[in-house]
Amino acid sequence: MEFDPIPIGSCSKENQIIYQQWFNYADSDGDSRITGSDATKFFAMSNLSRQDLKQVWAIADSKRQGYLGFAEFIIAMQLISLAQSGQPITQDLLSSGVELKNLKPPTMDGLDVLMAKKRHKEKEVDSNGSSPLQSSPSSSSWFSSKSTKRVSLSSVTSIIDGLKKLYIQKLRPLEATYRFNDFVSPLLTNSDFEAKPMVMLLGQYSTGKTTFIKHLLKSSYPGAHIGPEPTTDRFVVVMSGPDERSIPGNTVAVQADMPFSGLTSFGTAFLSKFECSQMPHPLLDHITFVDSPGVLSGEKQRTQRAYDFTGVTSWFAAKCDLILLLFDPHKLDISDEFKRVISSLRGHDDKIRVVLNKADQVDTQQLMRVYGALMWSLGKVLNTPEVMRVYIGSFNDKPINDAVSGPIGKELFEKEQEDLLSDLKDIPKKACDRRINEFVKRARAAKIHAYIISHLKKEMPAMMGKAKAQQKLIDNLAAAFGKVQREFHLPPGDFPDVEHFRETLSGYNFDKFEKLKPKMIQAVDDMLGYDIPNLLKSFRNPYD
Repeated sequence: MEFDPIPIGSCSKENQIIYQQWFNYADSDGDSRITGSDATKFFAMSNLSRQDLKQVWAIADSKRQGYLGFAEFIIAMQLISLAQSGQPITQDLLSSGVELKNLKPPTMDGLDVLMAKKRHKEKEVDSNGSSPLQSSPSSSSWFSSKSTKRVSLSSVTSIIDGLKKLYIQKLRPLEATYRFNDFVSPLLTNSDFEAKPMVMLLGQYSTGKTTFIKHLLKSSYPGAHIGPEPTTDRFVVVMSGPDERSIPGNTVAVQADMPFSGLTSFGTAFLSKFECSQMPHPLLDHITFVDSPGVLSGEKQRTQRAYDFTGVTSWFAAKCDLILLLFDPHKLDISDEFKRVISSLRGHDDKIRVVLNKADQVDTQQLMRVYGALMWSLGKVLNTPEVMRVYIGSFNDKPINDAVSGPIGKELFEKEQEDLLSDLKDIPKKACDRRINEFVKRARAAKIHAYIISHLKKEMPAMMGKAKAQQKLIDNLAAAFGKVQREFHLPPGDFPDVEHFRETLSGYNFDKFEKLKPKMIQAVDDMLGYDIPNLLKSFRNPYD
């Protein structure tokens, strides 16, 4: 599995110096990012057609961030240089073996004159005793909590920056007022927006979760144990780092640059079973993996874990971009705990992929039966008419067992593995779209939560019998949900799980809840109806 490298190393030092000067010139607001408007002005000096420049931007901004960093800017310059020499600009051009090291910088008409004028102006400003930086807006000024009707995009440099701003100004006040963080999900931090895409692996013990990660990394991660017995007894986040080391869970949860602070709500019992494994690896620069303990089955289910296992999987499911459910041909039974885990993934069905691992351990005839049995079991648990995609393969470093699988099976496994690896490879490119999707889902959930909490407050009596009224509301929570749904014309599928909500409610005094604040709801509606569409429109390919 290979990702397109950022080719700073494929650029000579002389060219890097030139590109750095060009980058500094093109960067109009000094935030080390080339926005769409910056690019349209600067790239126009290449005299390439609009169609070519559109393709250049699309390839350089492959992560769809809406801006180019220095590394992506170098890619764009190299593509422009190749286009000027007559090469057609295609997605696989940089990985096709084209010599980049000695590639000359592109010809940019009039750039030298413009850069000289800029340097002259800067000297004049400096000689007058003032700094040009004084007039530039502070990059953190938009983190103000003061809400405005429409969010200005002038200080936003990417879609992720825009989502941060919208969250702080419009969604977070609603969440804090109606205690969304206590019931559904902790308040978001900067690291939640900036985190790399995550892939979580779930399954019973010995279905090959750790081996799957090792297979993709082509090496073992720090602290990995592989064996036929339950070896992984904790949640392990495998992520990029400067050196190989394991960080304990309590330490990980308080690090501001990591998106795991929300896990503190599961207590020390969980954090002692959580750790982060860091190692330098090109794949981990794009994706973070979450290895999980084996889901219990049989007699072992009677031994209770010291923490809320399904709650933790649900928390990670909300953060992850892909969830892989691994099965073994010899372990198709879906235990009670596994049913609870799959149920906790409700609302994240689009992220789930099923992997029938170790499939070369059975012959083709047995594999057909195993596949059918697995689909039947999943259909009962997922309770959906649609058939879920199941990948068949053997994800380990050993060659596929020809004696068992036969020529047809081997060809099938190879195609299935290619499909799954292709799915994984697309994750970084789709990460931005996924963030927007999750953000919109969160906003809708927060709105419904606000309606429910304010409804419970409204139903409480003014003076006498408060305790009795509260208990009656808790007992008839499903009816209360129905009232809210009908009153505000909300989709019933967006409402939270009644039992879980009832369990959380029991610790609160409804009288302390806030009444409905229409202005806050309107701010979130404006955000969903105007701000997010404008944000997506502003940070599309500037040449579209």
